[in-house]
Formats: sequence, C-alpha cells, structure tokens
Amino acid sequence: MFAFKTPGYNGYSVKYSPFYENKLAVATAANYGLVGNGKLWILTIHDNGQITADASFDTQDGLFDVTWSELHENHVLTSSGDGSVSLFDTTLSKFPIAKFQEHSREVFSVCWNLVDKTLFCSSSWDGTVKVWNPSRGQSLMTLTSAKDLSTTAEKLESGTLSGSGRVPLSTKPTTGNPNNDCVYQATFSPHNASMILSVNSASHCQLWDIRQPNPLTLDFISHNGLETLACDYNKYRSSVIATASVDKSIKIWDLRMIPNINHQFLPLGNKIGPSPLNKLVGHDFAVRKVIWSPHSSDALMSCSYDMTCKIWKDFTDDKAKFLNTANLQRGQALVNSFDKHREFVMGCDWSLWGSGFAASTGWDEMVYVWKAM
Repeated sequence: MFAFKTPGYNGYSVKYSPFYENKLAVATAANYGLVGNGKLWILTIHDNGQITADASFDTQDGLFDVTWSELHENHVLTSSGDGSVSLFDTTLSKFPIAKFQEHSREVFSVCWNLVDKTLFCSSSWDGTVKVWNPSRGQSLMTLTSAKDLSTTAEKLESGTLSGSGRVPLSTKPTTGNPNNDCVYQATFSPHNASMILSVNSASHCQLWDIRQPNPLTLDFISHNGLETLACDYNKYRSSVIATASVDKSIKIWDLRMIPNINHQFLPLGNKIGPSPLNKLVGHDFAVRKVIWSPHSSDALMSCSYDMTCKIWKDFTDDKAKFLNTANLQRGQALVNSFDKHREFVMGCDWSLWGSGFAASTGWDEMVYVWKAM
C-alpha cells in the first residue's frame, strides 16, 4: 500500500491515466467541499513506492470529479462547485486551457467518451446532463427530464397552516431545484458512443440515446425511491450496469430485462421499480461510488461513507438471465475490504495497467494505492 496526503484539501475523486501506468489525477476541495477553493493534483507513483506531486492547480471552488482526456496524454478535465467544467494541461501552470460554463449548480461528475473520443459529458445538481466537444465553448446537447413529484409534500405558505392543520416544517426558502432532480453521475457507455447512463436524487436510473430526437429511452426507479449516487457500465457485458445508493446497497441490472420508456408495465407512481439481477449488501452507510473492473467481467469496486472500499464478485450467470438462486452463492460476493481511510471515502478507481491494483481518496486528505485482488 502506498499513500499520499493532500494537506488542507479533502479528496473527492481519483483517476488513473489511460496513457501512463504510474500517473493519477486527484480532485479535492477545502472544508469538505462545503465552502472555499479546490485543488487538482497530478501524482506520480514511483518504483520505490513513493507518491509525489508533479503538478497542482488551485481553483476558486471545490472540485468534485476528475477524468483524463482520451485525446491528449496531458489533458485533465475537472468539475467544480461553481457550475464550471475546466480542462487543464498538466505541463502548463496555474490556469485551465478551457472552461465550460453552462450549468447553474454544482457539477458533480464528468466522463470522457471511450468510443467517440471527441465527446465528454457532465452532470449537475441543476438536473441536467450536458454533452460537450472540448474544442467548442458551448455544449452540443442538454439532456433533462421532468422532476419526480410522486413523493413531494404539498407546498405550504410561510407562516400559515395547511387545510389539515399541520404546521410548516421550516420557514426557510427551499434550496431544491423546482424543475429537476439532482443528477449525481452520468457516464458514457464503453460499448456505444451514443449511449449515456445517469442516476439522480429521485432514485431514477436513466438511459439516453443522443442520436434520437427524444433521447430518453429507459427510465426506472433503481433503489426504492432513495437517492442513487453512482452508476457504471460493465466493461465486458454491454447490457449490464451497476448502481449504488444511500440505501447501502449496490444493484446489478441487465438493461434488456427492463421495459423501455414506451412500454412501461409498472403502474404510475410505483416506487419499487423492476427487479435487479443481483444485489450486493455489506456497506454500513451510503455507497458513494461503484466501478466495474477493466480486467474482469464479474469484479466491481465500491467506496462508501463507512470509510471502506470493497471488492465484490458478481456471481450472476450471464447465460441464465432469469434468477437462479443456486448460482448466487450467497455470502461469497465480498472479496476484499480496504479500511485504512479515517473519513468518508469519496472516490476510487481501478488501475488500467496492473491487474488488481486500485486507488482511493477521501475526506481524510489521503490518497491510497493498494492491491485490490
């Protein structure tokens, strides 16, 4: 295990470079991302086990996510609390080489397209997913869906009683977005350049096809109405995805088993949603991130507010799409648990190079590189 401290800055995201086996990018924010500035760190892992900072970039607001460019070995993309997405060149100093500012709230995730490498997407608390080209200042497309109001209480006038005689819970103005739900993560499919998967605060998991005039092709409730924080595509099985939620679980889905937006069989207002292929339970608090392994079709990693990273084995049989409980090998899904962090673990990533290595970062101002499998 190797370690690096980011003094004064709490980690939010870490990513391995797709070009160099020993380079990491880490997005951090001061004061746990609540207020203050942020910092992007470019780290090198040396053969002797030391991790050193090659470069760092100060930002005006906290950074919540980071991803490497698929076009240029020295370009790194960050998402920020001020609603901006910035592109940095790690060989230059101080300032980003491009800034994309259209979101009206915090940008919580960025993802570079692995198939069509001229595109990347961002998702925000303003309820939108935007698709960008790094050479253009304006977004190519904005994806948005109607807010899920099925569990929203009726609005009360400040200082008045409702018809039922209930007292308002608060006199403060609401900070929620009246039109859309927070989109916590959006990611491009590694199999299809036009497909985007996103999850939001209303527990909806949504699949978008950016070639269609009506891009939303799939929309289902993934975690019984509780906030869904993360999602990822399986790198080998094109129809299999994983989602993670504040309900402490990870669910694995086969998108072919879920009816599309035009053929919904569940009644309107259903808060349960369809059945997952598999459910992984073992974290004690909300699961912040889930990532499928780039080396294996049945391994995935998660990190959580319980201060651990966990490695899981998905025993669902790809050949038998209907659940056969004999194949699920209950209790054997958890392969490894990494517990060196002393605060919420916010970001993790698999090494693309050394099979079984992983990196993680959290609010304890630490970046760890460790053997996952």
